[in-house]
Amino acid sequence: MENILKTYKIEVNSNLYLKDPYSSSLGESIVIEGTNLIQELGMENFTFKKLATKIGSTEAAIYRYFENKHKLLLYLNAWYWAWMEHNLVFATANLKDPHERLVVGIKLMVDGPIFKKNDYLDPVKLRKLVVNESLKGYLTKAVDNEHESGIFAQVYKFGDRISQIIREINPKYSYPKTLVSTVMESSLLQSFNSQHLPGMTECSYDSTNRYTFFHQLVINAISNE
Repeated sequence: MENILKTYKIEVNSNLYLKDPYSSSLGESIVIEGTNLIQELGMENFTFKKLATKIGSTEAAIYRYFENKHKLLLYLNAWYWAWMEHNLVFATANLKDPHERLVVGIKLMVDGPIFKKNDYLDPVKLRKLVVNESLKGYLTKAVDNEHESGIFAQVYKFGDRISQIIREINPKYSYPKTLVSTVMESSLLQSFNSQHLPGMTECSYDSTNRYTFFHQLVINAISNE
């Protein structure tokens, strides 16, 4: 399965870009080096001018692919969550027990992708970017219009798949989407805290304690309905 996913080209909502970055080698460089540079500099200091210098191109050329750096960040977020959805589908394909499938879903949310190789983007590097930068893409005044345009579809689809597993385990549980989105967002924040604000967590970045916490949270929530 890893070999299949390794060569898989992720498709995201076309409203995220002006021109498909994977339609040219320049577009590919924008996405790959953009991932590296955002992670290195942070969104506050990242600019298309710096990216143009990095890839040996011009700002104008980058603007033909992405409207602004915010849209590039949302593109990378969407790519990540689409990749996570494929991870979930492939990793649970032969698991009939919904409890086992839920364990996989929680591990994906908390620890990131199971399958870590792709020929188009590096999922490991992308995970680091999502932990450090992704929430900056959502907490904006433009979020309502962006929601209407469907550019958060990949996030929703991944969350919905795990919500469906929870409904399968306990059809009477009232808040599967709320629970899943809470774990999705909080697990990223706790990963960030473990690296940068360690006084806010007992879990180190590479520990298993974070998974244990969120597993207990989910299981207790759906068992006590």
